[in-house]
Amino acid sequence: MNAKWLKRATWAVVLGLVVAGAAWFAWPRPIPVDLAAVERGPMAVTVDDEARTRVRHVYTVSAPVAGRVLRSPRHVGDDVIAGETIVAVIQPVEPSLLDVRSREELTAALAAAEAAVTLAEHEVERAAAALEFAESERERAEALADTAVIAAAALDRARVEVETQVHALASAKAQLDVRRSERASLAARLAAPGGTAAPIQSQWSIELLAPAAGRVLRIVQESEAVVPAGTPLIEIGDPLDLEIVADLLSTDAVQVEVDSPVAIDGWGGPPVRGRVRRVDPAGFVKVSALGIEEQRVRTIVDLIDPPEAWSRLGHDFRVIVHVTTWSADDAVNVPVSALFRVGEDWAVFRVEGGRAKTTPVEVGRRNDRKVEIRSGLSPGDGVVLHPSDRIVDGSAVAER
Repeated sequence: MNAKWLKRATWAVVLGLVVAGAAWFAWPRPIPVDLAAVERGPMAVTVDDEARTRVRHVYTVSAPVAGRVLRSPRHVGDDVIAGETIVAVIQPVEPSLLDVRSREELTAALAAAEAAVTLAEHEVERAAAALEFAESERERAEALADTAVIAAAALDRARVEVETQVHALASAKAQLDVRRSERASLAARLAAPGGTAAPIQSQWSIELLAPAAGRVLRIVQESEAVVPAGTPLIEIGDPLDLEIVADLLSTDAVQVEVDSPVAIDGWGGPPVRGRVRRVDPAGFVKVSALGIEEQRVRTIVDLIDPPEAWSRLGHDFRVIVHVTTWSADDAVNVPVSALFRVGEDWAVFRVEGGRAKTTPVEVGRRNDRKVEIRSGLSPGDGVVLHPSDRIVDGSAVAER
């Protein structure tokens, strides 16, 4: 009898354990979630975008005349002194090659110039002979005038003739000089390009001096080359006089005001501070990396930290700017990832007694990480981050 009851008791215990295990497995377990607390503290909304540094005043030295610029005597980073440091040297270019027609035309013109020179030389000889004859006539007239053989008027005519021939000889000599110059000009135009360059320190070289003190930022024309007038050769500026240029989306630029604080990072060094100096009144179209046309507005930012904080920054460096458009010292805020939509309103899952309660909230300003809560939550309340579709109102939750 006892064995029978013992057997029944054993089966009852086993059955109870099976039922308890099934109930334990079937009982709903709390959903593991990430939790965050509602906080009250400082919060700021920023406009974030890529930007680049720029020397405020960049001086571009250009070729004043067409010529052959020699290899640059300077290197990028060299210090220059205004009005003293030579930054470029320009020499005259060699004569260009002539085509067959041009050479034949110039050869014919040179032959005509040679003939004109010969003609002018004969004209000089004729004028010299005429002057010699006029002087001899004057001498005879003076001798006859002393004995009163001829009238005084004849003597005056002889003297005037001498003066006339003197001027005729001078005119012929000047005409000869003109013809010789024309011949030299045509001969120079026929000169072939030479194989040797003029000395660097020759009187025909032009030495361009630095227009301002600073450093060489960029050498546009480094090698020797023939350049037209106005060709940029070298850029000079002061790397300690930096500003930041940010091309913001027009929808973001309308929120930015002059003197707004700016945090600058993403350049490889510690964050530095800046301040908005100017927001351009006109925008421009810029094509993004994805090929999308965007309306951008140029914004200029001044660095307000001392140069020691950003001394490694240089001209045309990439940085990230965070322009503050709104800030508060005691805003109630939660992470953006806690929000979800309920119809047209925002809500969060507030954790109360281990269960998630759907709580509608009124939101205000937001940034990439936090959102301002104007009503619906109090500081210290716990909310669920990244709520999944497994969580509904009243679900049991536990912190992961």
